Amino acid sequence: MMNRFHKNRSRLQPLRFLLPIFLFCLMLLILLQGLSSISSTAAEEEAARLHDAVLQGAVQCYALEGFYPEDLEYLETHYGLSYDSEKYVISYEVIGSNLMPDVTIIPLGERGTDS
Repeated sequence: MMNRFHKNRSRLQPLRFLLPIFLFCLMLLILLQGLSSISSTAAEEEAARLHDAVLQGAVQCYALEGFYPEDLEYLETHYGLSYDSEKYVISYEVIGSNLMPDVTIIPLGERGTDS
């Protein structure tokens, strides 16, 4: 006669413990992938805003003074441009005093892209 309070141990018993651990790891991996995607999108948008700020300062200078600034230092001094020089390098190439400068934002520590 078998004790009705005695449970039979099945071969699937170890899976009862491994399955929640596996699901937790999978969900954690999905979460980390999502956070990585969000941070890269935010960095791209930050570079685009910096690009727009440099161009806006140059256009404002042209509208008020009749020429585009020769360098970024002029924009920083007279038009309040500020940026994190440890995160970005700005390529500011002047073609002429009456032509829009070519501006490229290069993120440091990442693969650079033109903006």
